[in-house]
Amino acid sequence: MTLLPARLLRAATFAALALLAAAPLAPARAQVSIDINQGNVQPLPIAIPDFLANGSDPKLAADMAGVIAADLQRSGLFAPIDKRAFIEKISNFDAAPRFGDWRIINAQALVTGQIVRQGDGRLRTDFRLWDVFAGNQLEGQQFFTDKNWRRVAHLIADMIYERLTGEKGYFDTRIVYVDESGPKNNRVKRLAIMDQDGYGSRFITSGSELVLTPRFSPTSQEITYMSFGQGDPRVYLLNIETGQREAVGNFPGMTFAPRFSPDGQKVAMSLEQGGNASIYVMDLRSRATTKLTDSGAIDTSPSFSPDGSKIVFESDRGGNQQIYVMSASGGGAQRISFGDGRYSTPVWSPRGDLIAFTKQSGGKFAIGVMRPDGTGERILTEGFHNEGPTWAPNGRVLMFFRDVGPGPKIFSIDITGRNEQRVPTPGFASDPAWSPLLN
Repeated sequence: MTLLPARLLRAATFAALALLAAAPLAPARAQVSIDINQGNVQPLPIAIPDFLANGSDPKLAADMAGVIAADLQRSGLFAPIDKRAFIEKISNFDAAPRFGDWRIINAQALVTGQIVRQGDGRLRTDFRLWDVFAGNQLEGQQFFTDKNWRRVAHLIADMIYERLTGEKGYFDTRIVYVDESGPKNNRVKRLAIMDQDGYGSRFITSGSELVLTPRFSPTSQEITYMSFGQGDPRVYLLNIETGQREAVGNFPGMTFAPRFSPDGQKVAMSLEQGGNASIYVMDLRSRATTKLTDSGAIDTSPSFSPDGSKIVFESDRGGNQQIYVMSASGGGAQRISFGDGRYSTPVWSPRGDLIAFTKQSGGKFAIGVMRPDGTGERILTEGFHNEGPTWAPNGRVLMFFRDVGPGPKIFSIDITGRNEQRVPTPGFASDPAWSPLLN
């Protein structure tokens, strides 16, 4: 991928005074928005016509609008209107829309755009977001790229999401996961990476070594993962952009892959010694390791709070697997899970307000969330062998994997539990890890 200059040139917001002067007057009205803090959000009707193709491929222009619409629809917060209902056919990007035609079909927001082929071969994409009932422009920007139009579409969807919800989007992100192929009792497991919508999956390890539990750095396009290619488990750091791989070390007693600290400078991990597993933290610069727990039990699956001050982990020190929180420097731990069943794989939300977990009870595996003090526990989804929650960078959506018939598949669900969707992958897929927003 080559985005110009450096990664992507994002031009200044359009000056729209002339357009606003030409737009028909509408009754005074608050700007269209979505309050995503409500318990039950009604998806906002939004119209996204095909972008105009000015010297570019009409199919490409239509596909661009389609990717934006699909991103927004998958969030569960937007309801793209069927194009067959459109009255106005957008034919001039520089002209104000006929807002009355869009009000008739109950579109509350409208997205217009065009793709222009530049003399140097690059594609220039212009888009505008309109408040239909107020009759004004809410957003407008311009992007240049030489080939990765899908990423531009994800960036536009992020801008629309943020403008209408007040929170960052999560569409310009990627997922690393474990691709599984072959017979069930002899699976080949290799790391793969794809866009968050399942597009463009490709392998990033060869399959010659067994790989498990990739984890993204919250500050860069870098992952840790476990490999069993040379006997004892080894932990690697892999830079997704350059492909450079670095061994962190051999860990014969490792029970769970490490997770990064919020600043990306440390990893927390669980190491087994003498039949017990304890939580350790390693400084990635000095490789110095510090032991944080010594309970005589199995302490595993650590995850940092987003401010780096605390660590959540699972432990059987109370008799069965439960979730505990302690200071990031170690010391006393507070149990926060008290429901029936066993709790595992806790992961702190990037927002800091929730901890996701896997819960096993009554023969079912559930994905749920609770507040950091253990209150407000909610089960989002349950079924056969749900596992491995990972957060979108805005803390509003989770991915996880579930055994479906002969093998695992990846699913997403929002924190209301009302919007569960399958994420397409070429084959069986497990252990998803969500990247931070791309730069």
